Amino acid sequence: MNRRELLRAAAALPLAHTALANSAFAQAAYPNRNITMIVPFPAGGQADLAARPVALALERILGKSVIVDNRAGGAGGSIGNAQAARAEADGYTLLMTLSSLAVLPEADRLFDRPVAYEVSQFAPIARVLADPTLLAVPASAPWKTLQEFVDDAKKRPGQIPYGSSGPYGTLHVAMEMFAASAGIKLLHVPFRGAGPALTALLSGTVQALASAPGTLKAQVEDGKMRVLANWGAERIASFPDLPTFKELGDKDVEFYIWAGLFAQAALPAPIMMRLRAAMADAVKAPEVIKTFETAGSPVAYLDAPEFSKFVADDSARLIAAVKKIGKVE
Repeated sequence: MNRRELLRAAAALPLAHTALANSAFAQAAYPNRNITMIVPFPAGGQADLAARPVALALERILGKSVIVDNRAGGAGGSIGNAQAARAEADGYTLLMTLSSLAVLPEADRLFDRPVAYEVSQFAPIARVLADPTLLAVPASAPWKTLQEFVDDAKKRPGQIPYGSSGPYGTLHVAMEMFAASAGIKLLHVPFRGAGPALTALLSGTVQALASAPGTLKAQVEDGKMRVLANWGAERIASFPDLPTFKELGDKDVEFYIWAGLFAQAALPAPIMMRLRAAMADAVKAPEVIKTFETAGSPVAYLDAPEFSKFVADDSARLIAAVKKIGKVE
């Protein structure tokens, strides 16, 4: 993770009206064909939730189809991220991905594996969503509080299975951060994405899951799941009665799952400015706002310069957490 490169890229991307006017011809030429938005996870997770309403809004704004392509190859999103990194930097292959973007290359290095991609290959366009993860269990589970869950896990080390979107993905890191703080050992069961992990929780295949509010809200309201704690620094509006880990005594347990749109670092500046302007409009679309608020994940928009700094700061914190966790399966 090269923080300086991200901040330099942010500084080089002023969204000024004069720049937009001077590059009007170049912008008018883009797009002249359909755009692919890679989501490196199956349907049903936070990245997919972010991608679909935004893609529809961008279609209207840009005048060309924006096709959501779920590259659900597993590996916590690494495969889809790498495919986007290798794509031609022409604005026709975009990436809607999660906060694990910077973590996954560090996990490759931790295990002495070939690094699939580097964060420096990407240029942030806009942040779309940013929510704390929540700890969910099936409604049939015996635990009504976090303390009951922890007490049971201490009696049965390594026996309570939890699902994730893959090793060192967002959901895995959040759970291992909690387990390390609580002094418990859980059984990690990786899936190809948050959607399949959620299905596994509903079926009872796993007994716990860290996930974003937007993917849990309907299930909790339908009485199929309950939530025990919130990884955020503060309580959230969609679950106002849910305590944070910090409130419950786990002072170092804080984790957010954000979704954002990226292009390749070599993307020409006029196309980047066109996409930034389009995203600024897309997140204001009533249908986008309504979809996200209904899911309990309100729009959390940041333009490229602010998003670049956010990614650098958040990634540094997550990479430190991964190194502290070390090698886990």
